[in-house]
Parts: sequence; structure tokens; C-alpha cells
Amino acid sequence: MDLESLKIFCVVAAELSITRAAARLGRVQSNVTTRIQQLEADVGVELFVRTGKRMSLSTAGECFLGYAQRLLALEEEARHVVTGGLDGGALRIGCMESTAASRLPVLLAGYHTRFPATRLEVTTGPSRQLLEQVRTGRLDCAFLALPPGIGDDATLEDMGLLAKSVWREELLLLLPPGESSVRRAADVQARSLAAFSQGCTYRAIAEERLGIADTTDWNVQEMGSYHAMIACVCAGACVALLPKSVLELAKAPQSLKTLHAGYAETCLIWRNDYDVPAFQNLAGQLRRI
Repeated sequence: MDLESLKIFCVVAAELSITRAAARLGRVQSNVTTRIQQLEADVGVELFVRTGKRMSLSTAGECFLGYAQRLLALEEEARHVVTGGLDGGALRIGCMESTAASRLPVLLAGYHTRFPATRLEVTTGPSRQLLEQVRTGRLDCAFLALPPGIGDDATLEDMGLLAKSVWREELLLLLPPGESSVRRAADVQARSLAAFSQGCTYRAIAEERLGIADTTDWNVQEMGSYHAMIACVCAGACVALLPKSVLELAKAPQSLKTLHAGYAETCLIWRNDYDVPAFQNLAGQLRRI
């Protein structure tokens, strides 16, 4: 097993096509096929399931992909550290959808201006999943709202993680047009919540504020964007909880009213053994804004 084979494997796993992977890598197809076969022989299992001209990752391949990505990231991290950051390196950043929309553009634009050689990779997702990806090394750091039960330094330390509060978000419960006179979350008549999938801290906060766990009346509609959530609220079908900074960007209709739902800290999370120049530059950039 060598790094070049791992790189080829990751590209084939992303493309699920030898033809497209070969074009992306600038290699002939036969070379890519041979390297994959050699890698499979080396690890002793089939990494892909081949059905005619179609291919997909096997169960072993899905497991191996995470390790391959971590090994490649570790190699790049080592190179970046020993050169003192001269090669630019890469930084894999995770963040919530809300942070990507309202906070990251200014931060990352400034970072790129100062450190153009560093390759920035941004992934969005629910806070709990992002936390796990940082813990396992699939992400270098992440901006997230700590999930319930993981709000103290001792718990994070047990996970091998460090946290620094970066932004304080005001949370608002967005009400459908027919409930503009509601003044308390307990008085909301709608029984549907538009939210991200399980693992989203804001979803957990909304469920707690609305008492969803204490009744069977509520339905949660899982959606992939705040724009979709706002659209559903506009249709009178549900309520949604979101940061004020995101609502201001979305320019929701003035007819929609909101209830204050408290505050949540957005934290920067990283592993306690992760200290590379690209990350330190990000920390420095945060202090500049």
C-alpha cells in the first residue's frame, strides 16, 4: 500500500467510474484499473462491487475510504508542518449551514487574501456529525453549536478536543402567517417543525422549546436548507428555528413574525494535538475580524 494508490482509490471512490477517474487523474484507464486491483490484493478484500459497467463501494471499501482519506491528510499535514507552512498546505473545515451562510464568507475571503497558497475545503453538516468527524480526523476543525450534553471542557477533553467560542447567535422561532399574534412558544398552534436532520443542535433546541418530546402531536419535516424551511413556514405549514443572522440574509416576508428563542454559541472545535500553521493562521484571522 502506498500513498499514490490511496489517492487513486479516493478518486475512483468519488467518481465510481474508472473512465472518469482516469480522466481526472490524467492516467490511462488500464493503469487505474491495475492500481485498484493491486490495492485490493494488498488489503485482501474487494473494495468495489462491480455489476456490469457499474461500480459501487463495497462495505469494506466504505470503511477503508475513511482511513485512506485520513492517511492522505496526515501525510499532507506532516509535509506542511516540517516546511513551516511554506507549502501552503490544506485545511479541512466543517461548519453548520447557518455559519456557512452568514459568517464564513468574510472570514475565508480574508484568509485567502493573506494565505493564497493554502487550500481550503469546506464541508457542511449537523453539529454532532461535524464533532465526530473532527474527533476521528476526517476534518481538521469545525464551526458548530455544541450538542446538548457536550457543553463542558471536561467532556470535550475526554474526546480529545478543544473549543473556543467565536460567535454568539440570537435564535428566532419563525411563525407561519396565521400565528402572528403568538407571544410564547407554548402557544404555537402549528404541529410541524421544519428542521435539519438529527444531530443538528438548533433542531434539539427547537424541540426543547416547543416541548416536542412530551407529546405525539408534533411532526418534524427534515429539510436540507434554510430557504426550504422558510418557504414551508410561508406556506403556513410549520414553524422553524434559525439564527437571526440567517433570517436577515434570507429576506423573509415581513408578514412572518418571530419569537425570541434564546442564544447559542458557535464554537471552533479542533483536536488537542492539531497544531499546524494553516490552522494557526485561521485562528489569527478570527482575531482580525
